[in-house]
Amino acid sequence: MTQTSPYILVDGSSYLFRAYYVPYLQALSTKDGHPTGAITGVLNMIKSLQKDYPTGKIVVVFDAKGKTFRNDLFPEYKANRPPMPDDLRCQIEPLHKIINAMGLPMLVIEGVEADDVIGTLADQASKQGLETVISTGDKDMAQLVTEHVTLINTMTNVAMDVGGVIEKFGVRPDQIIDYLALMGDKVDNIPGVEKCGPKTAVKWLTEHETLDNVIANADKVKGKIGENLRSALEQLPLSYELATIKLDVELEKPINELEATEPDTDTLREMYTQFELKRLLAELDGKSPATKSNNKAAAQTASQESDDEVVAQDITAEYDIVLTKAQFNEWLTKLQNSSSFAFDTETTSVNYMQANLVGVSFAIEAGKAAYVPLAHDYIDAPEQLDLDWVLAQLKPLLESKTIGKIGQNLKYDANVLSRYDINLQGIAFDTMLESYCLNSVSTRHNMDALAQKYLGYNTVHFEDIAGKGAKQLTFNQIDIEKAGHYAAEDADITLRLHQAIWPKLEKYTDQKSIFSDVELPLLNVLAKMEQGGVLIDPDLLIEQSQQIGSRLDELEQQAHNLAGKTFNLSSPKQLQVILFEEQGIPVIKKTPKGAPSTAEEVLQELALDYPLPKLIIEHRGLSKLKSTYTDKLPLMIDSNSGRVHTSYHQAVTATGRLSSSDPNLQNIPIRSEEGKKIRQAFIAPQGYKILAIDYSQIELRIMAHLSKDKGLLTAFSQGRDIHQATAAEIFNLPLDEVTSDHRRSAKAINFGLIYGMSAFGLAKQLNIARGKAQDYMNAYFERYPGVLEYMEDTRQLASEQGYVETIFGRRLFLPEIKSKNGARRKAAERAAINAPMQGTAADIIKKAMIAVDKWLTENNDPRIKMTMQVHDELIFEVPEAILSETTQKLVQIMDNAVQLDVPLISEAGTGSNWQQAH
Repeated sequence: MTQTSPYILVDGSSYLFRAYYVPYLQALSTKDGHPTGAITGVLNMIKSLQKDYPTGKIVVVFDAKGKTFRNDLFPEYKANRPPMPDDLRCQIEPLHKIINAMGLPMLVIEGVEADDVIGTLADQASKQGLETVISTGDKDMAQLVTEHVTLINTMTNVAMDVGGVIEKFGVRPDQIIDYLALMGDKVDNIPGVEKCGPKTAVKWLTEHETLDNVIANADKVKGKIGENLRSALEQLPLSYELATIKLDVELEKPINELEATEPDTDTLREMYTQFELKRLLAELDGKSPATKSNNKAAAQTASQESDDEVVAQDITAEYDIVLTKAQFNEWLTKLQNSSSFAFDTETTSVNYMQANLVGVSFAIEAGKAAYVPLAHDYIDAPEQLDLDWVLAQLKPLLESKTIGKIGQNLKYDANVLSRYDINLQGIAFDTMLESYCLNSVSTRHNMDALAQKYLGYNTVHFEDIAGKGAKQLTFNQIDIEKAGHYAAEDADITLRLHQAIWPKLEKYTDQKSIFSDVELPLLNVLAKMEQGGVLIDPDLLIEQSQQIGSRLDELEQQAHNLAGKTFNLSSPKQLQVILFEEQGIPVIKKTPKGAPSTAEEVLQELALDYPLPKLIIEHRGLSKLKSTYTDKLPLMIDSNSGRVHTSYHQAVTATGRLSSSDPNLQNIPIRSEEGKKIRQAFIAPQGYKILAIDYSQIELRIMAHLSKDKGLLTAFSQGRDIHQATAAEIFNLPLDEVTSDHRRSAKAINFGLIYGMSAFGLAKQLNIARGKAQDYMNAYFERYPGVLEYMEDTRQLASEQGYVETIFGRRLFLPEIKSKNGARRKAAERAAINAPMQGTAADIIKKAMIAVDKWLTENNDPRIKMTMQVHDELIFEVPEAILSETTQKLVQIMDNAVQLDVPLISEAGTGSNWQQAH
């Protein structure tokens, strides 16, 4: 820009709504439950703008309450929008008060939208030759872009000038209104041309230049889209008017008179204190310098603990790129003499079975790190040290158990190194796991997110040096200077993260124990399982894919017959029209944008009364099964091992349960015939059997332990069928008179209560009256009063402290336990009941895996392999010759993995495939 002090026009309303729907911001609230996520998001954005434009003149604009002139033009304008959520509405007044106290000009003008006020101000500035930046996430604003007006989306840090508009939309800024009018806007309820999407609009405007010319040539457009265009001719002028941002709003002051004033620090301190905006309060009191000038992302915290705040800091560093043996030997000596160091690998792929090593990086002290490039092979790449020689020098160090390794997701590095005959040992700390054990829901646990949260620092992202999309470079193709800084920074920031997080984790003995005794040792166990992989039968899966494909064709034809027309069963938009408009099925839930929902739970409910939703559900399930498993699994067989290798994730779920991906082994359906057939494809090698050992009713046993209910403790201790025993109590029957229907109802109650099911939910599941379901629940609590007492105490404790704990002390935080949004608060209360059981079950299976691995290591029989973990089940490959004694030993280990007030019971099954072993 030519001007050093541009005007910065902030679309406050756009950012208010966008911040509200950001998951980690949604989790923010004060201790008394007042939501603060939207406030935090907008203020972070303003602070970012102040850093990026230190001499810029910021003006913040919000929508006013009530209708606008567009509603007079078209009463249905924005009629589809749902009302503003209460937990967003209550953040507006405090946000306005804070912005005023910051001394920034703020405009809220009735009868028009924020867009119109911004358009008017931008137009005034342009006419005076003044540069303007509009900070917004609203695509409609693209019509305001000129040589003097630029858009910037502060949340994504993407700027857009005239060329940027053309690149993004395919039309010039002066054609944007025509473009918007042709497409219409479902969210704002602006009518357009039916079925006219971006490509069609761009095509017409490229050919005819303006909307008027498109209208004049409408009779020349062929096909159905031409009919739609001609049907829309009368309403297109209205659509154009609705999409046009006003440039002549009456303002009390012109733009050049809108000046910032001195901040009201007393009010700011009061507001920051009231809404617990600790980082801003620290900055106000001079305790927190702004992040360094090129670090655009301020730390954004979602903490539940007072000591989990971050003070943004300058990061200064010296990074070496090691290209000579002398340099390498100097670093090697430092590493050998250290007690621990941060370590990272750079590779060609995120798939550990396919990744080739490109380089390694180290850091011994904060700010000093090195990158050793080994396999950059672009044209003119400098000569690098020999990979085999470097690895030979590093092997004793990396396999040393006495020199500690600190990393971020070190399991990946261990897997990669294993392919180079290096067994990474001495893993002392993993920052991903440290953060996860401290608070599993406060942030994502990747390095970029952790650096922002705990260091207030924005790392160099891989896309910054490699590009995006199809043209993205692999690491070996990246210039060594760029790659060197990126890689060395990874090691440096990993070390700094450990230094920031570990002191916090050390304060909590139980959480520290979860890290040291469960998650960290499990890392090596999972690495072995991943490297070993699983054997599958691709021919069986291909045959099943063909069978599913035939069934999908049948379902599609049946659905078309019911609808009376052909349509895409996978299209939510087409489903909305057919189900709710053409077939008149009642709308029972809407999306955040106000459209009828076709989500799974909605269709499940509708399927009880209507045949078409039932077909759609079956089609969706089979289609997902086909694309995710039967089609994909044969393609995932590694060419070298002949096996499929999943990735287990320790730091994803809130409760501590493992998840897996590529393939996801946790979500293979176990009740449907198709899901069972997929399990048949997981096979044992010749001379082996599959052994599957599953904990029986583990969460109910955990409930008995937690609640100390005498009835449950007695039933489990005596080895009784808990569902049969519950049925006998609820229905007041002798045990021998309990029918399968009685037991089924009791099972639904036993498990339903664990997941916080209401009487309404139970009635729906059992297809009985709500009153009857409530009677069943009352009878249950009369028989097991300890359960009710536990549930009430847990809800109260969760509300007071913001978290619950597993038996072993894993903390499970509940950010929305005090939410003013009733639905979210209720969901958090249900989670408070279930999380200790689900989290404890996760801890138990992890402890069992560690114990099993210890026995396998001591037994020193490499033929026995633990191949998979799925929910409460462990799967093994065992030679047939030693199957009986191995099964007995593994069951014994799992039964004694932990001691509860009731016995743990694990049930074993064997077979030639996974399904047979059930």
